[in-house]
Amino acid sequence: MTKADLVEQVTASIARTSGPMISKKDCARVVDAFLDAVKDALKDQHNIEVRGFGTFKIRRRKTRMARNPRTGDPVEVAARPVPVFKPSKELRALVADEEAGSSDGSHEPEVAPGF
Repeated sequence: MTKADLVEQVTASIARTSGPMISKKDCARVVDAFLDAVKDALKDQHNIEVRGFGTFKIRRRKTRMARNPRTGDPVEVAARPVPVFKPSKELRALVADEEAGSSDGSHEPEVAPGF
């Protein structure tokens, strides 16, 4: 789903519940403002908790040794903050129910990339 798809879906949801009160342009501004608020909070090292959805946090990665893929030489990767998202119990349950409900009868195990 792209940001344009998200704006379209939010606009349609508002139109269904409250009538055509908001234009797509205004809805796009609201979505942009929300995303900007999330980015600004994370930039300022603040956590964001959206009940029933999840938590956006900043996690500090430690300094580690890696390898240059071209030469194979060891390279030190500096410690740095990275944004992480932790879904709520409700969101995890919703995704798990959807996955279980959409099974087509084939029970092939899904393997995460790189495993």
